[in-house]
Amino acid sequence: MKTTDTPPAAAAADLVPVSKASVPAGKKEKSGEGSVLNVFSHGVLIIWAILVVMPLLWAVMASFKTDDSILSTPWALPDKLHFENWSRAWSQAHMSDYFFNTVVVVGGSLVGTLLLGSMAAYVLARFDFPGNRFLYFLFIGGMSFPIILALVPLFFVMNNMGLLNTVHGLILVYIAYSLPFTVFFLTSFFRTLPTSVAEAAMLDGASHTRTFFQVMLPMAKPGLISVGIFNFLGQWNQYMLPTVLNTEPDHRVLSQGLVELATSQGYKGDWSGLFAGLVMAMLPVLAAYIIFQRQVVAGLTAGAVK
Repeated sequence: MKTTDTPPAAAAADLVPVSKASVPAGKKEKSGEGSVLNVFSHGVLIIWAILVVMPLLWAVMASFKTDDSILSTPWALPDKLHFENWSRAWSQAHMSDYFFNTVVVVGGSLVGTLLLGSMAAYVLARFDFPGNRFLYFLFIGGMSFPIILALVPLFFVMNNMGLLNTVHGLILVYIAYSLPFTVFFLTSFFRTLPTSVAEAAMLDGASHTRTFFQVMLPMAKPGLISVGIFNFLGQWNQYMLPTVLNTEPDHRVLSQGLVELATSQGYKGDWSGLFAGLVMAMLPVLAAYIIFQRQVVAGLTAGAVK
């Protein structure tokens, strides 16, 4: 029997290694472009993260330093944690009063905005009636109206109604200011929810009110959290409206309090107390975003893929 060490042609073809030259040139170019793009995008994200995080860390670090160390060695770590800066800002600078007023105003306006906005958005998204589209575009038009143009007539309207320099008056203004975006956001969200659930509830004898509060509103929880976070950020940092409509010193909010703290220093320069007050005003916003960041992403992406 004649034997040979030469493998068959088919097997020999399988054993031949694929050289780099056999890879199409187009795939090489695409993979190279993709790696360059990934490196560039990651570099941009790192630079952006540094630009955002570094000022926050520097403000926190400066709030625990003395005034002399802030001016002489601004980038050095504090020799020790000076918690008296926080106590001084909280008590002597009346940041506690400003913080309480802000919590009351923003809390009341958030509840009113989410309640009224969700009810209006549900009706616009689920019911067909004459003037539906007109009302929807009227809310959208409110988003494009500059608030600075309404400050003077709004001041006289609030004054004539006896709501000027009052907490409940400022809450009503915040609700009216935030409703257009809330209705616009939640209308699109309610349209993505399945109608079969609402129809099943109606067949079981539930009224429109019960269907909305017990069935549809819990299903819209991601959207409510997302728009609530956006409204919270805008209302917590609002400065123009309370400056014009809330001139009573006892009713000032945090944004007014920080400006008052900065301007009342004069030549004294209480920079450590100012940074402590700034961090106090900043912490609730950071905490709210860190706690609800997954819900915010879920609310923004809901309905994108069916």
